[in-house]
Amino acid sequence: MKTATMVKKIIINILRVLGGILAIVIIYVILALALPYIEVSKKATTDVANIPVYIYTNGVHTDIVLPVKSTQIDWNTKIPYANTKDATADYQYIGIGWGDKGFYLDTPTWAELKFSTAFKAAFWLGESALHCTYYTEMKEDDDCKKMFLTSKQYQDLIKFIDTKFDKDVDGKNILVPTNAVYGENDAFYEASGRYSFFCTCNTWTNNALKVAGQKAAFWTPTDSGIFQHYK
Repeated sequence: MKTATMVKKIIINILRVLGGILAIVIIYVILALALPYIEVSKKATTDVANIPVYIYTNGVHTDIVLPVKSTQIDWNTKIPYANTKDATADYQYIGIGWGDKGFYLDTPTWAELKFSTAFKAAFWLGESALHCTYYTEMKEDDDCKKMFLTSKQYQDLIKFIDTKFDKDVDGKNILVPTNAVYGENDAFYEASGRYSFFCTCNTWTNNALKVAGQKAAFWTPTDSGIFQHYK
C-alpha cells in the first residue's frame, strides 16, 4: 500500500514538473510572437545622419554591418583582415553578430542543428562568440536593410559592440582558432555573456539597434521580429 502511494506521489510530481515546463514553453511562445510587434521608435535627432549601417540576416543569425573605416574607428585594428582566410585589405564593410559559440561553429544552417547544441544554448550552458565577416559591398534586399546614423549614435554603437569582445592581457580581441568559418572572409572571436532562449543573436542585434537610436522590437528572439519594422 505504501509503495503504491509513493509511486502515485512520484507520478504526480513528475506531471507537475512537466506541466510547469509546458506552461513556460507556452508563455515563451506567446511572448515571442507578441512582443516583437511592439515597436521601439527611432530616436529623434537634429544631428546629421550620414554613416551607413545595415542589419543583415542569413536566415539563422543576424549581424550589424558597419563601414570598415570611418572617422570614429578602423575596425581592421581590432578585427584584423589577417585573421580571415583571405587576409586581404580591400573590404568596405564588416558584419558583426553575437551568439552561442556552438550555434556559430556547428550550425551554419538550421539543417545542421543538433539537439545537444540547442539544449546547451537554450539553458545558458554554452560559451558565446562574435562572428565577424568582411564584405566588399552591401546591397539592400529582404535580408539586408540600410539606415544612417549620426556620429553620436555610431559612437554609442561602437562602444556597445566593442565591450562585448573578451580581451587578452594586452586589451586585444581574442580570436577563436577554428576551421569552421563560413567562407574566406570571416572569423570568430571570444565574447562575453551567455546565450539563452531569452537572449539570442537576434536579441543582441535588436539591442544594438536600440543603443544606436534606431527602430527595434520591444524584445525578439527571431530575425523576423526585427525585420518586420524595416519593411
